[in-house]
Amino acid sequence: MDTASIGGVWHEVVGTQPHPSWWLVCATGAAALVAVSVRSVWHVLRNIVTIAHEGGHAFAALVTGRQLRGIRLHSDTSGVTVSRGKPYGFGMIVTAFAGYVTPPLLGLCAAGLLTLGHITALLWASIVLLAAILLMIRNAYGVLSVVTTGAVVFVVSWYGSAAVQAAFAYAFTWFLLFAGARPVMELQSKRSRGRAPDSDADQLARLTGMPGLLWVFGFALVAVVALLAGGYWLLHDAVPPLPGR
Repeated sequence: MDTASIGGVWHEVVGTQPHPSWWLVCATGAAALVAVSVRSVWHVLRNIVTIAHEGGHAFAALVTGRQLRGIRLHSDTSGVTVSRGKPYGFGMIVTAFAGYVTPPLLGLCAAGLLTLGHITALLWASIVLLAAILLMIRNAYGVLSVVTTGAVVFVVSWYGSAAVQAAFAYAFTWFLLFAGARPVMELQSKRSRGRAPDSDADQLARLTGMPGLLWVFGFALVAVVALLAGGYWLLHDAVPPLPGR
């Protein structure tokens, strides 16, 4: 890699790229919705949501002064983030709350970047975040999951054409927005059958005295608001104007 190529990449990262055609934005949104809806596809891609979920726990633990011990990701798409500190109080509440809201909020931030034309910046920001999470991973499957995800993003950002990068970035953003709600529905389904006594919502209930269902509603509210706002941003500049306007 020479200086010229590095300079070119930096110029792409800090610069802006043209918005893709409206059909690509809509097609990637439809593809992301299918990916979230089809069980077999969702089971594979849910690992991406788990990475974001556990990364949210880890980031919240660090910013609230807790000592992060590590993240473990499992092949059943579950995960756990371990931190040390008081088992109660503001820091623990924020850490427990951060998991389910992180994927849709990341999707909202990604939609904001795409609206501003920062397609390449979004891809490289994703690589940086994945690299930071990789430093916290403490098991082999977790390393494999994060490295594989990062490698896919890197290959697209380094070797992909402008059209390929745009399609990937929009599909990835739509996926995060749509995927924010399904884990919350899965959570409540497990809770209703008594299969998730130590879920984030139930931990928050014990920490605050507020019902776990209320926290599930809070997770869902963040996911829906992020989807509506992010979807509006993505579609606003993509939908072609009506005839005569």
